[in-house]
Amino acid sequence: MELKGKIAVITGGASGIGEGLAERFVAEGARHVVVADRDEGGAKAVASRIGASAVGLDVSDEDAIRDLVATTERDHGPIDLFVSNAGFVTVGGLEAPNEELQAMWAVHVLAHLYAARAVVPGMIERGGGYLLNTASAAGLLSQIGSLGYAVTKHAAVALAEWLSITYGRQGIRVSVLCPQAVETKIIENSPTADRVQGGPGVASGDGVLQPSDVSDVVMEALAEERFWVLPHPEVAEYARRKTEDVDRWLEGMRRFQDRLFADSPPPGEWLPRP
Repeated sequence: MELKGKIAVITGGASGIGEGLAERFVAEGARHVVVADRDEGGAKAVASRIGASAVGLDVSDEDAIRDLVATTERDHGPIDLFVSNAGFVTVGGLEAPNEELQAMWAVHVLAHLYAARAVVPGMIERGGGYLLNTASAAGLLSQIGSLGYAVTKHAAVALAEWLSITYGRQGIRVSVLCPQAVETKIIENSPTADRVQGGPGVASGDGVLQPSDVSDVVMEALAEERFWVLPHPEVAEYARRKTEDVDRWLEGMRRFQDRLFADSPPPGEWLPRP
């Protein structure tokens, strides 16, 4: 896919990766970009700066996503690329309240499902379209200290795989974005921000990228229609090691956890240690 002349929608577009992609899509000549975010003021600020339009959106609301798609296609034309990008992080394990886990499920998994339901039928009728779903390297590996993030990001990758398998022959192209650490507002948007801020940078060992760095990799992946979008290329090697010898990989992750939390138990480990 090339963005020139295309219509794109980006959720979670008020900051971070979403903002970076919106800027890049406009620079690449997209016909129109819609910036959607729960932070409507932030979305409007981004849209005003780059010449896009903005929508306040709760991605956990399927009706709202359906309305976003219908309004965009009525006002601007058929959507060529839907970027389902919203997300947040928490810290916690077995003790995390069900409500917190359900909220992560709604944003990290159901939001992608709602977007696909809303756009895929029309894309198939028109002969094709593109879905770019943001997951995380945690969806290919894991997330030390956050049960909810690890589980929901794995599910997001699985959903993207299923969509690609099921609709690929009908012209639906799918990519899943799986970065490690990126300079975004994901921590301050977290309901457990105080605990996240106090912990070590679990995902930052291979560097913290800027959104513009991620945008460069996304554009390359869209042009090549690659499924995995890996701004940190090291993730491919980690995933290979995992599938090659999962028991060895698990032991390596336990050692990594031990190093990270040498002076205290990791977040979520509320049971007595042996």
